[in-house]
Amino acid sequence: MPSGLIALLDDVAGIAKLAATSLDDVAGATGRAGSKAAGVVIDDTAVTPNYVMGLTPDRELPIIWKIAKGSIRNKIIFLLPAALLLSAFAPWLLPPLLMAGGAFLCFEAVEKLIEAMGGGHDVAQLAVETHNSADLEQQKVSGAIRTDFILSGEIMAIALGTVASEPIWEQAVVLAVVAVLITAGVYGVVGLIVKMDDIGLHLAQRPSAATQALGRGLVKAMPILMSVLSVVGTAAMLWVGGGLIVHGLHEFHWELIPGAIHHVAAGAAHALPVMGPAADWIVNAIGGAIVGLVVGGIIVAVLHLFKKH
Repeated sequence: MPSGLIALLDDVAGIAKLAATSLDDVAGATGRAGSKAAGVVIDDTAVTPNYVMGLTPDRELPIIWKIAKGSIRNKIIFLLPAALLLSAFAPWLLPPLLMAGGAFLCFEAVEKLIEAMGGGHDVAQLAVETHNSADLEQQKVSGAIRTDFILSGEIMAIALGTVASEPIWEQAVVLAVVAVLITAGVYGVVGLIVKMDDIGLHLAQRPSAATQALGRGLVKAMPILMSVLSVVGTAAMLWVGGGLIVHGLHEFHWELIPGAIHHVAAGAAHALPVMGPAADWIVNAIGGAIVGLVVGGIIVAVLHLFKKH
């Protein structure tokens, strides 16, 4: 075989090995980025079902599909290029932007708390005010996509932080894969949650007694699950939003609040060694939620004050 062809085959083999190694690197980085963003994914999954509560069952999946399309658009068209540009040219801008997004989440959470306590509008009243279900549906979808933008921003920021030292093409691939997989996972689970009662009704009509019992159990559990998710979703907005603000304060070396939360969390983890990581997470979540409640309350108060004038 001519030596030139042998050299060419060697080069091709080397390129193939390099490509395989790169793919392994991308897969590993994607796994690390996805696992670090898992907490925000749970928050996103808890928040989203609230946006289809009170709407007709036949519109639940179409609305979730609209929100999912908005979510992937947020991640791929807006957040991914923005993350790469920030990483390349202005990494110092990321903390203040995330803090602003966190403040928005805190504001929305406090607004939901006010509504729950009777200071806002319920779904039926909102339907009357918007005149038709199409307007209500559009408001729900728009609100969900706005909230998703902030949560997606944190997911992409966490993923970017995991691969910040990698080449720009690898950052782009990892962020794109994380965006697609997380969106599919979140909204697939959300779809199952909101259709759980329909699945239960279908199972309740099956001939097997055990299947019927399971179906009736799913139908009975659905209102409880939605109530729990409503509470968890609002709490998640507070602790994620407050957590973004606390992290931003730490990035700017304003350590009074972050330091106090870290000190209490470390003390809790030390006092409960068996469940140290869980205790640390719980204290940080509570600390973030308290900060979120304060920040959201201030924003709501200021906005309501301006509305009166």
